[in-house]
Amino acid sequence: MEPTAASFVSPADEMSTAVLGRILRVGLAACFIGHGALGLLGAASWTFYFAVVGIGRETALGLMPLIGAFDVALGLSVLIRPIRALVLYMAAWCLWTALLRPLAGESIWEAVERAGNYGVPLALFLLMQGGNAKTWLGSRSRGPLGESHYRRIGWALRVTTVLLLLGHGALGLIVRKPMFSAQYALLGLHGATVEPLVGGFECLLALAVLVKPGRQLLIGAVVWKLATEALCPLAGSSFWVFVEHGGSYAAPLGLAFLLRAHAKAQTSFPLSSQCPSRPGLTGTSRGLGGS
Repeated sequence: MEPTAASFVSPADEMSTAVLGRILRVGLAACFIGHGALGLLGAASWTFYFAVVGIGRETALGLMPLIGAFDVALGLSVLIRPIRALVLYMAAWCLWTALLRPLAGESIWEAVERAGNYGVPLALFLLMQGGNAKTWLGSRSRGPLGESHYRRIGWALRVTTVLLLLGHGALGLIVRKPMFSAQYALLGLHGATVEPLVGGFECLLALAVLVKPGRQLLIGAVVWKLATEALCPLAGSSFWVFVEHGGSYAAPLGLAFLLRAHAKAQTSFPLSSQCPSRPGLTGTSRGLGGS
């Protein structure tokens, strides 16, 4: 009997779905634990973001440890038992905190660059089992992914990876963020000259992921993000800033894992709007462009 679109089961079996969930959970947990630790330490620069909603400096400094402790608790809860409703809240919270930066007068690219913070919990939310009111308090991941869920999660991670690379690149190429110049100077490079070159490279890398996100390209993006974000503590920033960017590592890694699961099963995995006429049969991937 020939399979139909309704009966299609993606190559992601229960084990690979669980592994993907762990990748996203660790990335999300790192984001909240890192952000929470910065709050517990009392990051003075955050007072400008509190001011956006009319909260004064002294009140903000008093609230930071409470918000930080809550963020750390949420991060630990994701590692132990992720709750679907809380995961959605975490996505919304991260989006709001990212938008506070342009609202406080910083570049819009600061919010774009933090796509890993809100894109990863969105992908995890899509991965978790839904369907009725009870599932909002549930923690179960879906079983083997159907084609539609596979496509949605793939696109969520794909767009997230593109945005975080594009945002970081634009901060160097267009904004010329002083912090980046200082970081490159630590490597013995002329920061003012290197910064736009690195920014342009990251914009091209984002375009490559958008057009054809091969597995090797995505692993390269993971290594690149780990290396560039590691410059933050070396330049004097808190180590927790590196940890806070956990979503920037988890998004390309999670997408690379999806491509690996697809290639291993040698099954068609389209991300186009149309379903293949014979889903489930072996063929060449077109949607994610995996190699």
